[in-house]
Amino acid sequence: MNVEKQERIINAAIKEFVKSGFERASTNEIVREAGISKGSLFNYFNNKKDLYTFLIENGAEVIEKIYEEIDFNETDMFKRLGDIGLIKLDIQKKFPQVFDFFLALIKEESVEVKADIDQRIKSIYERGFERLYENIDYSKFRDDIDIQKAIKILNWTMLGFAEEAREKFNSFEEVGTEHLKEWESYSDILKRSFYK
Repeated sequence: MNVEKQERIINAAIKEFVKSGFERASTNEIVREAGISKGSLFNYFNNKKDLYTFLIENGAEVIEKIYEEIDFNETDMFKRLGDIGLIKLDIQKKFPQVFDFFLALIKEESVEVKADIDQRIKSIYERGFERLYENIDYSKFRDDIDIQKAIKILNWTMLGFAEEAREKFNSFEEVGTEHLKEWESYSDILKRSFYK
């Protein structure tokens, strides 16, 4: 597929799926927005679900860019979290529509795609948390802290913070540095609680 045409299809499809959800999304609207024929769309994708699955995989590749930029030589967990926040913010600004699509995925209720979504999102979260804790110096933790429980608390805090943020914003285009500063205040409390 020609790259420029692929970008048009991706952008048009994301826009339509975010606006309408999987069931009500119209392939007619997607081809109109992308400026291509319906036959051309179905040369690349067998059906609407095939297109939707492609968008999920494409989005996962964008998220992978976050991990490609992480400095795994940084062994301080809270410093790494701060660095990841900046990387994530930069990538969200470059690809806001992809993150808006992932936000729509989380809310999607269509039985036809729900199981696929749940499995893919779970895999993305698991991989993310696994990479997050790679090469961390746990000797910085207080001796009386159960590190596994501390990590669970940190994960719950991050997920809860992300959930709260998702409810605040209509689009990832609205996410800015003030959001990152707010996270830093939570991160600072946890660091003071966990570290020596």
